[in-house]
Amino acid sequence: MIKLKIKSGDIVRVIAGDHKGAEGKVLRVYREKNKAIVEGVNMVSKHTKPSAKSPQGGIVKKEAQIQISNISLIDPKTKEATRVGIRVEGDKKVRFSKKSNQVL
Repeated sequence: MIKLKIKSGDIVRVIAGDHKGAEGKVLRVYREKNKAIVEGVNMVSKHTKPSAKSPQGGIVKKEAQIQISNISLIDPKTKEATRVGIRVEGDKKVRFSKKSNQVL
């Protein structure tokens, strides 16, 4: 499996596609598909049948997956999109921002 530099809980910005410029929190990462779900980005309408959970049924808005290559992590220091590097500090691997060189 591919090691990704984005984890759930990260704040990211969409850098390509229909939702370019949108920001949100990563809710879930699918490593095998190379995709992620970002809060409030790539909203789709899902038609649901009436069930015990939702007796009315109807149309529900929810987030769809977005390609990892189309999102970039936001540096907490500069508030800009940044690339992510990995380095070893002591006996631990840590992620760091390539712009500010700060550990994430």
